[in-house]
Amino acid sequence: MPKFSAAARSALSDTRLRRNLRGATAAMRERQAAAAGEPADWEDLRETGRAVRDSALLDLDAHLEELERAVTEAGGTVHWAADAAEARRVVTGLVRGTGAKDVVKGASATVRETGLDDALARAGVTVREAGVGEMIVQLGEDAPSHLLAPAAHRDRAEIGELFRRAVPAAGPEPAADPEALSAAARAHLRERFLRARVAITGADFLVAESGTVVLLEPEGAGRMCLTLPETLITVAGIDKVVPEWDDMEVFLQLLPRSSTGDRMTPYVSSWTGVTPGDGPREFHLVLLDNGRTRALADEAGRAALRCIRCSACLNVCPVYERTGGGPYGPVYPGPVGAMLTPLMRGVESAADASLPYASTLCGACADVCPVKIDIPDVLVHLRGAVVESRRRRPVPTPEMVLMRGLAWTMGDPRRHETAMRRGTRWARLLSRGGRIRRLPGLLGKWTEARDVPVPPSESFRAWWKRTRA
Repeated sequence: MPKFSAAARSALSDTRLRRNLRGATAAMRERQAAAAGEPADWEDLRETGRAVRDSALLDLDAHLEELERAVTEAGGTVHWAADAAEARRVVTGLVRGTGAKDVVKGASATVRETGLDDALARAGVTVREAGVGEMIVQLGEDAPSHLLAPAAHRDRAEIGELFRRAVPAAGPEPAADPEALSAAARAHLRERFLRARVAITGADFLVAESGTVVLLEPEGAGRMCLTLPETLITVAGIDKVVPEWDDMEVFLQLLPRSSTGDRMTPYVSSWTGVTPGDGPREFHLVLLDNGRTRALADEAGRAALRCIRCSACLNVCPVYERTGGGPYGPVYPGPVGAMLTPLMRGVESAADASLPYASTLCGACADVCPVKIDIPDVLVHLRGAVVESRRRRPVPTPEMVLMRGLAWTMGDPRRHETAMRRGTRWARLLSRGGRIRRLPGLLGKWTEARDVPVPPSESFRAWWKRTRA
């Protein structure tokens, strides 16, 4: 991935993409605001959600051990994956063991985080998306742009064209209205479910005391995944654990209102191990770390692991609304991606180091977060980590060289005054009509998006010395 600023250029120049995103985020933003305004105890629910998530994270090791015991006692199998590569090996081995050549997969950012689709394709296994949004993304051969609505960057005409080419149930000339497109998608997906022997899903919550996996969804694709296939594989981050069933009372109110703007999610599915004669014969739970313990060790950044992936922060973010999810990377878009990705992966690469700067720090994301993550505070902390990582490089970056030069110049009054006199002279030579529209070298980054006022012919220090001497 290139740096965020470079990756965002194509999105910023795509007027159709920006129009689609603006309409989608505005609609979801209004629904969320209305839903959050209904309960009189909404702020109390948010505070309780924050407290439960913090408590779970502080005792995460104990809760994970309890979860493993409960899942095993219920007839399931728990697999531990330290990173994405290990998760790919585990899941690919499980699928190969069934002999299946096709799997259906429910929507899951955690599964996408592992790069599982490509690994299964290399193993000769075809992955078929179970959700409508994910199916649209797969047909368009692009990446999801939103946690909740993966195809938010597509409009009806684009979706209709994709269906015309790849979905037989849509007919040769599919209508561009949502009802007709949904009916075509439903008919197309049902045939996949009826043939599937193996299903892969994610999870929204893992209840430690009972070993129960909880999944909330608007379409029911996840429920189909855990009903018909013989083998069910769930990939979940270790941060999804909640201690007790009673905790779900809070999150089943917070998540629907903050994600889809509904009082209740249409489909709330929960499953515990295996039950003879009902559902899958085998259940495998893959618990993924992949940088989460690294984030947990960061006292200032660990608050990001409270995230319940509701997407409320995306819908209020002015940066995301203009760029979409692509520039943030293939998994987590918007403010949640700007903080989670560098926390879990580090800030060594240029792309990851650029993400904490993909924010205006306006604070709108913190205001709507249902578990009260102070996202701007985490991003500022990560910006500090980026600066510190650059200090340790044997060869400093051009920006660091420039800043050190400025520090040296401004550290001595004589050097500062000399630089001001010479700099003013050159700046006035570069000006046109009282503005500097283009600066040379690294300083040109400033003038790509703004003009610089011409400095006055006499500095304040010179004026003071002349008039007060």
